[in-house]
Amino acid sequence: MSKVLVTGATGFLGRHLLPQLRAAFPGRDIVGVGSSAGDLTRLDETLALLDRERPEVVVHLAAYSGGIGANRTWPADFYWRNIMLVSTMFEAAARKGVCRLVYTMGGCSYPATARSPIDEGQMWEGYPQPDSAAYSSAKKMGLVAAEAYRVQHGLKSLVLVPGNMYGEFDNFRTAESHVVPAMLRRFYEASRSGAKTVECWGTGRAERDFVYAGDVAAMIVKLIDREDVAGPINLSKGETVSIRTLAETVKRVVGLKAELAWDATKPEGQLIKVFDTTKMHALGLNAPTSLDEGLERTFAWLARNYDAAGDGLRL
Repeated sequence: MSKVLVTGATGFLGRHLLPQLRAAFPGRDIVGVGSSAGDLTRLDETLALLDRERPEVVVHLAAYSGGIGANRTWPADFYWRNIMLVSTMFEAAARKGVCRLVYTMGGCSYPATARSPIDEGQMWEGYPQPDSAAYSSAKKMGLVAAEAYRVQHGLKSLVLVPGNMYGEFDNFRTAESHVVPAMLRRFYEASRSGAKTVECWGTGRAERDFVYAGDVAAMIVKLIDREDVAGPINLSKGETVSIRTLAETVKRVVGLKAELAWDATKPEGQLIKVFDTTKMHALGLNAPTSLDEGLERTFAWLARNYDAAGDGLRL
């Protein structure tokens, strides 16, 4: 049985994926590594990692990510770290004879002008949404790398495109979080403090497609050995939810009594972004967790960990 190495295993998606892989493949050697295993923006350290572990399969989740605010503040950091994480792993995997590389990128890499529902064929039809373009363009190079290393070195890879993920273990840090963890934390803190109003960015009209991270992990498990399928493949719920509806749902889940105040001067990103899941469903994959159920699980985790974690453990 082949050995599987998961990078970014201590991160958000990695903490959902690792236990599911181990449960699905009890006879397989499943190894997860985080940043302590080496600086994967460096080729020498990435090569050293593959020398130590000698995996046949690598699931490359390691990334440097954050919300709109963080992307607007540190675009060069997001570009440089992610382009190096892409480049070093594809090169190292080819040099060390890795049989298969599974790579995840973000749905924000699609063009800002993409038509919803966004199918995989639209990936190269324009420039990404400017607020996160440095990050998303760097991640998008995984598609170029996958083809280049297939042609020149015969490296077999699969590029997956999760939608707007949320769930336990997410990044809840104020300056870095995406919309779901940001709302959950702010609403929870407002509820605890007895606040009368809570500010929300934008108008609430923007529409998104949210997918529970546990569902994405389950789909990766099913695809890890599927060499008969070609990427990119969207992995999402495929359902439209407005940010205003999300806010009202989070408010109910948290038990917040305050009024919501929408600040239209703040950025809200692309107005409509929902993913086409036709290709995913054709492969027998689905994301069964409802938004209500997923938010309840995520909030329960946040509430359990909030007091002990403070600003540690991605809070």
